[in-house]
Formats: sequence, C-alpha cells, structure tokens
Amino acid sequence: MQQPLKTLGIIAIWLALAAALLYFFNTQANPNSAEKIGRTSEVKLKRDLGGHYRAEAFINGIKTPVLVDTGATDVSISRKLANQLGLQSILATRTQTANGETVAYMTRLASVKLGGIEATNVAAIIVDNLGEDMLLGMSFLGRMDVRLYKGTMTIRAVNE
Repeated sequence: MQQPLKTLGIIAIWLALAAALLYFFNTQANPNSAEKIGRTSEVKLKRDLGGHYRAEAFINGIKTPVLVDTGATDVSISRKLANQLGLQSILATRTQTANGETVAYMTRLASVKLGGIEATNVAAIIVDNLGEDMLLGMSFLGRMDVRLYKGTMTIRAVNE
C-alpha cells in the first residue's frame, strides 16, 4: 500500500512541474495576448523568445496571432483567414517575401484592431503560403506612432 502512494506522489510532482514549465514557456513565447495588452490607445509589446514582436490582434473582428513587421508594406493574411472572413481579392500582384517572390492578392480590411487601437479600411494582401502568423505591416503601422526602446515596442494611435 505504501508503494502506490509514493508513486502517486511522484506523478503529482512531475505533473505540477510540467504545468509550471508549460505556463512559463507559454507566457514567454506569447507575452502579448489580447488580454495582456488591454484596450488602451497605447500598446506596449514585449519581444518573444525569438526576439520578435508577436501579439493577438482582431482582423475584421476575428482574433488572430500577428507578427508585427515594420518591414512589411501591407498587412498580410493567409488564404485560410481570408476565406474565413469572406474576403475577395481585388487584384493579383507579385510580392517579395522572406521566402522569395510569390503572388499575393490585394484586398481591403474593414478593421484591424490591436489593443484599443483600431484602423479601418486597411490595405492588405492575401498570401497563399503564409503560415499561422499574419503580418501586421505598414498599411496599419504607418498610421501609428511606433517606437522601439530596450526590447519594448510602443504603438500609439495618432489622431489625424
């Protein structure tokens, strides 16, 4: 009877350790969840473990992970998300990505929201081979005041 209790105790300790590690790595890998960044007109993003600024944004009301990319011309979304949103492409265009040249399809997004910052009628491209993260590019960021300082990206809404 003593051995099964000891085994259960060891299993409980391992499960607690695994849960703690999972929690730690999830918060480090995704430090900018929609809940954490709040709903203010100033959003502060922390780098993830890979040194990138990732967050959860709302594209036409759908929460989606985004990679904040000041080097991207437009907001880039996957074909899967475009289909989910019922978006139509306006025009095909050639574009240069980190994976090389590809064809993308121009569209407009009714709304892009990050924290309490929202932009409407945002230029975007649909990229067939885009992975899970959408790119939050300059068609959104160009309307904002964006600053980088000591590993924190601060994005503020600009009243025009």
